[in-house]
Formats: sequence, structure tokens, C-alpha cells
Amino acid sequence: MRSGFVSIVGRPNVGKSTLLNTIMERKLAITSPKAQTTRNNIMGIYHDDDTQIIFIDTPGIHKPKHNLGKALNSQAYYSINDVDIIVLVVDISEPYGSGDKFVIDKLKDINKPVILVLNKIDKVPKDLILHKINEYKDLYDFKEIIPLSVIKKEDTNILIKEIKKYLTDEIKYYDDDYITDKNYEFFTAEYVREKILNYTQDEVPHAITCITENIKPGKDSVVVDVLIIVERENLKKIIIGHNGDMIKRIGIDSRKDIENLFGKRVYLNLFVKTVPKWRDKERYLIEFGYKNNE
Repeated sequence: MRSGFVSIVGRPNVGKSTLLNTIMERKLAITSPKAQTTRNNIMGIYHDDDTQIIFIDTPGIHKPKHNLGKALNSQAYYSINDVDIIVLVVDISEPYGSGDKFVIDKLKDINKPVILVLNKIDKVPKDLILHKINEYKDLYDFKEIIPLSVIKKEDTNILIKEIKKYLTDEIKYYDDDYITDKNYEFFTAEYVREKILNYTQDEVPHAITCITENIKPGKDSVVVDVLIIVERENLKKIIIGHNGDMIKRIGIDSRKDIENLFGKRVYLNLFVKTVPKWRDKERYLIEFGYKNNE
């Protein structure tokens, strides 16, 4: 049995969470086109006959513009320092820029294997892939450079094979049925937040937080209450929408994911509350923990 801890890092929106979901063959991390979708380190434990790999999906590393950004970066940095292997994901369809340089510079003092994943090869011509490999190999001493599309299971299997080369632990950390460190409350709130990210305007995502307040399980169904917290009254109006159209859409689509999570019918109640300066409070919750992250 070989095992180890692997941190998935990179700038925002390069496919880190999609990579974790594809490897785990289930939805552990929410995804959206919006920056800072991932706000917590999320663990996914991969098992096969001779290997256990503990993956940690991290918030996108970026130059922070506010306290929330600093808190998100601190989670990613903590993960980098506390794992055995690092998987750096970059978007091959975009030019190398200051965001990628910022992340690579953070890795230069890390004395552990770093594997580079060049994601989204399905979006570029084949001759560009070789060019990108040559470009990145001169920037850092990567142990492996793997071009792939993280939405394809066959490609992520190649990554798993390469990671196994660098696993050094000989201990089984978790039972086979343990796949993540997050609970139902966490995933329920995240599924609601994902729909808000995908359906609302750009100014909304950074100013909202979702908290699962109550779960009442029954024999054939479960009642779930989720609180959506916004900073300003105008954002509350956006989330509710005209005649409640937006909150209804968020609820309908969130319920589908939550029903898959619980494996039974879900009655979902969404509540929207305005709390000024919530972002500073959220930073505190991210740094020091909250009930739905326990």
C-alpha cells in the first residue's frame, strides 16, 4: 500500500475543482466561471487496490484585493506546506501571464515534487501543446508535465499513474468508504451557492455566503433549510428576482444536487438575509472554522 497527500493548486478558474470531481467520479467541489468559487480546502480520498491518495482542492491563488482573498490564499498556502506532492494546474488555452507567474513563484521555495498539468488541451491545436511544454519546463523544475483535459477520466488516469511514482508513505490513512472530510451541511450550502454563482450577475458572488441551518431527515424525504446571506439590500432583490423567479430557479436546480447527495426526496427552503459587512465576518469563519466545515 502506497499513500500520500496531494495538493491541487493554481490560479482561479483553471479547472482544479473539475479535476478533483473527475478523479473522484462524484461532485465534491462546486464549479462556475466566476473567480473564487472554491472557498475551502476540500479533501477527496482516492482508493484503488494498492494506493490511497488524499487530494486537497484549494482556492485559486491570486493577488488578493480584500480580506476574503487573503483568507483564501492562506488556505492554499497552508495546503502547499502540509502535503507530499503538489499538482499545479494551468489553463493551456490562455497565454502565460502574471497570475501563473505569481503561483509558480510561491512554489520556488517548496522542497517537494511538483507535477504540472496543462489543462484544456481540447481547446488548442496540437502544435501549441509542445510549445507550451517547452515554455513551462524552463520556468520550474517540474517532475512531470502532463497535458490533458480534466473532464476526461482516461486523461486523469494518466495523472494518477504519474502521481504514484512519488508516493512514499506506506500506511492506509482512511477506511475505503471514507471519501471526503466534508459533511452534508457543507455540500448542501455549496450546491446552493454554486447556482447563485452561475445564475446571477458578477457583483453578487463575492458578497454572498450560504449556510445550512437545519436538516430534518424523514423516512422517505428530508427537509433542508439554507440561509443565503448578502451584504446589501439590492443584492437580496437580485437573488429573489422578479416575482421570486430567481430564487425559485436557484431552489429547483439546487434541489437536484441535494437529492443526489441524500438519495431521497428533498424539500428545500431558501431564506435570504441582508447582513452589512458580512465579508469581514466570512473571512473570520473561513480562517477559524464554522459548523458546516467541521
